[in-house]
Amino acid sequence: MKIRDPRWTLALLCVVYTFNFMDRQVVSVLAEPIKRDLGLSDTQLGMLTGFAFAIFYTGFGLPVAALADRISRVKVLAVACSLWSICCAACGLATNFAQLAAARVGVGLGEAGGVAPSYSIISDLFAPSQRARALAVFSLGVPFGLALGSALAGWSAAQWGWRTSLFIVGLPGLVLALLLICLVPEPRRGGMDGSVVPPKASLRETAKIFFRTPTIISTALACAIGGIPNYALMAWMPGYMIRVLGMTLTQVSIYLSLTIAIAMGAGTWLSGLFADRWGARDKRAYAWVSGAAMIGALPFLIMGLCVQRWQIALPLMGLSLGCAGAYLTPAVGFIQNSVNASQRSTAAALQLLMVNLIGMGIGPLYVGMMSDWLHAGYGTESLRIALAGLVPFLVAAAIANLVTARLVSRARERAHVLQ
Repeated sequence: MKIRDPRWTLALLCVVYTFNFMDRQVVSVLAEPIKRDLGLSDTQLGMLTGFAFAIFYTGFGLPVAALADRISRVKVLAVACSLWSICCAACGLATNFAQLAAARVGVGLGEAGGVAPSYSIISDLFAPSQRARALAVFSLGVPFGLALGSALAGWSAAQWGWRTSLFIVGLPGLVLALLLICLVPEPRRGGMDGSVVPPKASLRETAKIFFRTPTIISTALACAIGGIPNYALMAWMPGYMIRVLGMTLTQVSIYLSLTIAIAMGAGTWLSGLFADRWGARDKRAYAWVSGAAMIGALPFLIMGLCVQRWQIALPLMGLSLGCAGAYLTPAVGFIQNSVNASQRSTAAALQLLMVNLIGMGIGPLYVGMMSDWLHAGYGTESLRIALAGLVPFLVAAAIANLVTARLVSRARERAHVLQ
C-alpha cells in the first residue's frame, strides 16, 4: 500500500534525512574517544568529517542525480539509504585511520544518492508557493539528525563504547530503505507546476543553465560560503564542549542534543517560512533571509567562544548554529523554482556539489588544521581560537547574499524592459 497524502511522504523523507545526517555526523559526536583510541590528529578528524567525505559525496552526487532525473527517484533513494547505513556501521570495525577513512568514503558514496532525489520528489509534491516550507520540513532532518545522533551516539558510547555506538546508529537505516520501497509512490514530474513537463534534459544542458544563469550560480555560491561556518560548527561543537569546556559524553547526549534540535530546528523552519512568505512578493527575499541569518549568527558565536562555562557557552553557540543553519533552505527553494521539473535532481546535485566541496570540504578541515597548528602554543585553547576563525566566513556569506539579491533585482528589471 502506497502513501497518498504528500504530507506523510514528506514526513518519511524527513525521517530518512534524519538518519542520513545522523550517520554523516556521528563521527563528530564520537571524535574524542575515536581520536584517543586510534591516535588521530585534529587534521585527520577534520578530513574524516569534512574533505574525505565531501569529495566522494559530491563526486558521485552528479551522476546519481542525473540518473534520478531519468529513473525512479524513490528506488535510487532506497538503494542509497542501504549503502550509507551499512558503511556507517562498518566504521565501527576500523582499527586505524585508513580503514575509518575507507568506511567514511562508503558513507559519502551512499549519501550521494540521498538529498538531490529527495529535493526533486518534494518539488513534485508541493506547489511553488509551498516549496520552501516543504523543503524546510525536510531539512529539519539536519537538526533532528544532529540531535538524535548526539543523544543516541553519546549515550550508547558512554555505555558500550564508540564501536558499538556506530552499529546502533547505522543499521536502522536498512529498515527505512525497505519502507521507502513499500510505501512511497513515484510522483509525476512537474505535476504541481501547471505546465507540460519538458523533455528530459542532459547533465550538460542542466549544467549550462545552472552556471550561465547569474541568479542561480550566485545563490549557490552564497550558499556554499555559508556552509563553511555551518559545517565547521556541526563538526567541532561536540569536541569543543568536551575538550575545552569539560562536558562528558553523557552530558553531550542530553544537553547538546536538545540545544541542536531546538536552535537548528527553529532556524531551519523559520528560514523556509519567511522565504516562502516574503518570496511570493519579492524573489530577493530568498537571499535576504539567508544573509540576515549569517549576520545574526555572528554575536552569538563570539559570545559563546568568550565564556568558560559550557552551561553558558552551549545555548549561545546553539543560537549561532541555528542562525548559520538558515543558509540552505531559502537557496534550495529559489533554485528548485528556477529550473524545470526534468532538471531538479541534477540542479540540486550541482548546488550540493558547491555547498559540500566548499562548505563541508573546507569548514571542518580548516578548523582542524588551525587547531593543530596552534596547539603547540595554546594547548586545548587552540580549538577555541580556530573556531573564532569562522567569523570572516559568516561576514563573507552575508555579503554574497546581498550580491545575490542585487542580481535578482537586475534580472527582474531586465525582464520588465523586455516586456
